[in-house]
Amino acid sequence: MNATEKEIADYISALNAHAIVAITNQKGVIIQVNDRFCEISQYSRDELCGNTHKLINSGYHPPRFFKEFWNTIAHGRIWQGEVCNRAKDGSIYWVYSTIVPFLGDNGRPDKYIAIRADITKLKHVEQEAQRLSRQDDLTGLYNRRMFAERFLEAQRDSALSGQFCALMSIDLDGFKGFNDHFGHGHGDKLLIELARRLTECTRKRDTVARMGGDEFLMILTDLGDNADTAIENAAKIGKRILKAMAAPYFLPDSAHSPSRKQSRLSISGSIGGRIFFGSHITMDELLVQVDQALYQAKNNGKNQLVFYETDRAQHEAIRKNIALEISLRSALDRGEMYMQYQPIVDRQQNILGMEALSRWRSPEHGLISPAQFIPLAERAGLIGSIGMWALETGCKQLAAWTQDAEKAAWTLSVNVSALQFNAPSFFDDVLNILTRTRIPPHKLILEVTENIFLNAQGSPLQEGIRRLMAHGVGIALDDFGTGYSSMNYLRNLPITRIKIDRTFISDIAHSKKDQGIVSAMLTLAKALDLQVVAEGVETTAQFDYLKETGCCAFQGYLFAKPQDISAFSS
Repeated sequence: MNATEKEIADYISALNAHAIVAITNQKGVIIQVNDRFCEISQYSRDELCGNTHKLINSGYHPPRFFKEFWNTIAHGRIWQGEVCNRAKDGSIYWVYSTIVPFLGDNGRPDKYIAIRADITKLKHVEQEAQRLSRQDDLTGLYNRRMFAERFLEAQRDSALSGQFCALMSIDLDGFKGFNDHFGHGHGDKLLIELARRLTECTRKRDTVARMGGDEFLMILTDLGDNADTAIENAAKIGKRILKAMAAPYFLPDSAHSPSRKQSRLSISGSIGGRIFFGSHITMDELLVQVDQALYQAKNNGKNQLVFYETDRAQHEAIRKNIALEISLRSALDRGEMYMQYQPIVDRQQNILGMEALSRWRSPEHGLISPAQFIPLAERAGLIGSIGMWALETGCKQLAAWTQDAEKAAWTLSVNVSALQFNAPSFFDDVLNILTRTRIPPHKLILEVTENIFLNAQGSPLQEGIRRLMAHGVGIALDDFGTGYSSMNYLRNLPITRIKIDRTFISDIAHSKKDQGIVSAMLTLAKALDLQVVAEGVETTAQFDYLKETGCCAFQGYLFAKPQDISAFSS
């Protein structure tokens, strides 16, 4: 044997001492294995050769796992990864595999060499670390970290199902005294037994966790779709737990005693509870309230269950809001959203334009006020899609009116929220809608509130607004007078119109104070070359006074309430 052959033999010997090696043909049939493969799989060389690796398939990996790695090596690429196999005796072992394809004369793989390292011990350590990260080491219950994850899951499921949940805090009465008398060893045994009883008292879908010491937390789910039912069902489980906790415990006598008798002990517990629904309260906030209830339970005496006192009406409001949010998510797709229009008129009550107002009629909840569903849409991240739908629907209607000679000069006002304005694509989306509907930009007025402009000086948002204005789109400051506007602030805003809030209009025929404020607003608007619309005009006296003061555009129930499109067809 020459030096080169000896080196190769040494390399092979070293490889066989460490690695698990198999060679297969292009179809995956094993044609050669080393001793390490036989040892770890517990199959003989004769049993392995002529077979495929299906012989050691553990069933752990899904079919797509093998499909992906076969697709890799069949194209001549090396595959690496962890594989779970099953030995002949049924035991599981893990390997880290490197599968190298060798190409034939036709350029396609004609054999594969798999070199594997045994990582079974490493996987066991990893799995134990994962278990310890999720479980309490003493009782095997969930630990604090896993409890937090389960709490978030319960909140999410509650919002989707419409069912209330409860958070319960469970504490042994007099556990410190027990530990001092019997020792920590017996204290641990007591906690293990308590964990077993708590688990038996709950349902599979519930969560039981140990936070440390004798403090246990529990999440009860699917308790009912109203607060009263939820408290009643949670109380039933709580009372069952108290009964189980109060049952006798049998512990061996002290190690100092020669007898093997067991001591019969009784120890009670206290429970503080709080029902919750969806994600309208954080876990930390709930824990504070549950601790208060637990404190009250202990003050009331041993073996007590106390629920944190909450306003049931508040619970029902939260539940209804979440149910509304779920319905709102599909309202556009189900055609439940529609538009109403309210005229803006001149001094002769001729229509100058329309304000488009989004409406929602839900089959489950009836007619929902915009004051209710718009904030809900903003919180749920739906305002962008609803706002764009409103803008496009309104522009399509304005395009139809433009074909009518009597309505051709009308403008369209559409409310836009701050969240819409902050969307990166908003300004391009507006211009694209105008292009698609063939609406002259000067006929569109976007109504905004003052909070859009707070901290927007020199920002991309303000630049985007100026870009729209450069195309001719009007920007109206809605609810003018209710914000923070000063003359210096107002003159720097990129707006073309102000809408005087109805709070200054309602008593204007009689209130000198309101008359002075409105007069000042009109003077300010004139100085800044801004159009003015008076909102909420409901009486002839209001209308007459505003005309005398110099106001030129008006909106309110005196002229028309918001109406369906059919009201303006003639």
